[in-house]
Amino acid sequence: MPDLPLRPDLAQLRRQAKDLLRAAQRDDKDAVARLRAVSDRLILDSALLALAREYGFASWAKLKTEVDRREILDRRDVTRLNALLAEHPELAVQPMLHWCDHPQGATPLGYVAMLRYDTSRGIWRDVPGTGVIARKLLEAGAPPDGAPGDAETPLMTAASYGDAEVTRVLIEAGADLAITAAPDAGGVPGGTALRHAAVFGMVDVVKVLLAAGATDLVQAAAAGNITALLSAETPERERVAALRMAAEHGQLDVIDQLLGAQTPVDGVDADGSTALHEAAYSGRADSVRYLLARGADPARRDNRFDSTPLGWCRHRRDETGPGQGHEEVEQILAPITPKER
Repeated sequence: MPDLPLRPDLAQLRRQAKDLLRAAQRDDKDAVARLRAVSDRLILDSALLALAREYGFASWAKLKTEVDRREILDRRDVTRLNALLAEHPELAVQPMLHWCDHPQGATPLGYVAMLRYDTSRGIWRDVPGTGVIARKLLEAGAPPDGAPGDAETPLMTAASYGDAEVTRVLIEAGADLAITAAPDAGGVPGGTALRHAAVFGMVDVVKVLLAAGATDLVQAAAAGNITALLSAETPERERVAALRMAAEHGQLDVIDQLLGAQTPVDGVDADGSTALHEAAYSGRADSVRYLLARGADPARRDNRFDSTPLGWCRHRRDETGPGQGHEEVEQILAPITPKER
């Protein structure tokens, strides 16, 4: 089943349907079969229906409405959106499906939160007016935290794509700042909206979230104070991520707190690297010594590069040059690390 192109032209799609009808009228076997799959009549309506079905829509009218919806959201056209939602209020919530650049589908609210990235050209851009559109969708029934079971919330999407305007609107609508993404989410598995913004370097969104009271164990670990956020219920993946962040920033007291909470000193992230890898990469000799004294394994290799913490240290030193702490880290790790393969 084909997906709709980025900017479908309804007139062009109608021409495709007319071409299909003409081919069927000439007794082209393939064209006849395509029309007969939806109707016994060789007429334009049948060709339009056949084309719509091939794109995954129940009718030509539904295909046209979906094309209109995306155009309205792309253009941030409030007037047309009001008219569309007055006639089809369900389109504030119904997923946007059968698009070539969103093969998994997208909620309208999530789609608006992603508009800063132009998928057709692969570039970032300014898109004023997204906040107004997001507010209209929320007023029409779009849930601010998405649907149960979604891998991430609209707030996480806005944070990842750096849309501070949509972020503010979602916060005003009551979006939960503390929800974490699913473990198998594609962006930042297990991360809050704040961590999404921090990981992707969306500074303006970080400021908006912090001003709204957002907190995150991993970011708190970097700052050196996790007491209010660490509990017996904190998932291990969160504690491991916080341990890496503490090691990166030389927060030795936080390292002790996390290890005291039964965080494994060699706990790994998605690519199989440890806090010792992170400390070595960051040139943090203090964290390297501290972790080694608490049992960290200098021979452990990550899954992505098949490299030890020493290998990470040397790679980063070659990227940044001398004077960033990597020479001292190398002196610590080289005598206790097996030779690289």
